[in-house]
Amino acid sequence: MTARYILSIDAGTTGITALLFGHDGRSHARAYSEFTQHYPRSGWVEHDAEEILMVTLRVIEEALREGGVRAASLEGIGITNQRETVVLWERNTGKPVGRAIVWQDRRTAADCDALRERGLEDRIQQRTGLLIDPYFSATKIRWLLDHQPGLRERARRGEIAFGTIDSWLVYRLSGRGAHVTDYSNASRTLLYNIHELRWDQDLLELLEIPAAMLPEVMPSSWVYAHTDPEIFPGTAGIPIAGMAGDQQAALFGQACFRPGMAKNTYGTGSFVLLHTGTEPVPSRQRLLTTIAWRIGEEPVEYAQEGAIFVTGAAVQWLRDGLEIIGTAAETAELAAEVADNDGVYFVPALTGLGAPHWDPYARGLLIGITRGTGRGHVARAVLESIAYQTRDVLEAMERESGLRLEELRCDGGAALNPMLMQFQADILDSAVVVPETVETTALGAAHLAGLATGFWQDREELAATWRLRNRYTPQIGTEERERLYRRWHRAVALARGWARDTD
Repeated sequence: MTARYILSIDAGTTGITALLFGHDGRSHARAYSEFTQHYPRSGWVEHDAEEILMVTLRVIEEALREGGVRAASLEGIGITNQRETVVLWERNTGKPVGRAIVWQDRRTAADCDALRERGLEDRIQQRTGLLIDPYFSATKIRWLLDHQPGLRERARRGEIAFGTIDSWLVYRLSGRGAHVTDYSNASRTLLYNIHELRWDQDLLELLEIPAAMLPEVMPSSWVYAHTDPEIFPGTAGIPIAGMAGDQQAALFGQACFRPGMAKNTYGTGSFVLLHTGTEPVPSRQRLLTTIAWRIGEEPVEYAQEGAIFVTGAAVQWLRDGLEIIGTAAETAELAAEVADNDGVYFVPALTGLGAPHWDPYARGLLIGITRGTGRGHVARAVLESIAYQTRDVLEAMERESGLRLEELRCDGGAALNPMLMQFQADILDSAVVVPETVETTALGAAHLAGLATGFWQDREELAATWRLRNRYTPQIGTEERERLYRRWHRAVALARGWARDTD
């Protein structure tokens, strides 16, 4: 009998990964390629959506070739994606009308300020679970409509489609046959009412965004469409059957199926999610209330989220900006050369600060430097900043939910950095658990697609495939832990508001 696989497409912020997963939940083959990052102005980040599509098709082909797998052996396709990034395209041609505006982009900070000044944040948060911030899709969509003459009117006529990267890929992979998104991605746009489960007409009117350009919202595990047969010759089309924003997909891939389970994914940014059940938990600690997923016709499930904008991107900055490392893996060795941070702290507010601070005007800060400061101290400060930010978010979650974290499930590339994972356990005073498969974002998308196609039967079968790689427990005392953490907050206070024009 021919082995069967699920193809998972992980469309990240800096690159695309294609993985083939077998029934045992292990990766059979993998291919990855970066794509171009565009920075046309300070604070602006853009992607070429056509390049993302072309890279996606290339890595799919490479993964199939590496695994010796024919397309006919694919049971289904799952897609997970960088969230909030905005693509607008022409329905009749499928061509983008300009570059995609990436979730990291801060060009609409002043627009968000204006909405807050009108006293709209409580109203918007009550409906969407989100805060007003340039991070989310809505103000990016409005910016594009405002800055391309005639585009809003074309959108009203139904000629222009909006989507996050999941929508864009499904639209093109299906031969322009489906304009859809899932509940998790819709809940990140600042336009979706997470209680009534619909696009919010009042918010659309407030932001002058035509409803005709929006995708249909569907479950995260569902057969949305089949691929264009030209993409996979010799097949009638492969079911595209799973879809979730990258962080919700990682929560699912970490088998955090019960309320109270939490994970952190260390990627370009880091995102802490806490499963809260089938009722949304409103936040007063400036966390996000978001839809985790909907499985078929089951009730929608929710999560609380703390979004940390810059973690892995800070390591990239060490590599590409300062050029003090050649590869990301070198940070662990470099940091291990010094006994401690020697008072050096790094606040990675390179694109502002996310949860729980939410300051788009914060900027990066390296402080505590002396004549004795070396590369090891800087590398250690960058790694430690990732752990400090994670504690900021988890403490807010504990205050909000009343839960005490027993363990944090960690994934993403930095979860393989033992120095970081040990320090994360130390500063949290909690166990940190790393699974065998750290690419749980892609695994979660595969699981969602596999459930929809019958490749896996239920969540119990999926949970049984979760396997432990490493477990880290705290190794430092309370006094040292709290001293380090207090000094971190002193540094954060100095970084806040730096880019605000006060002259």
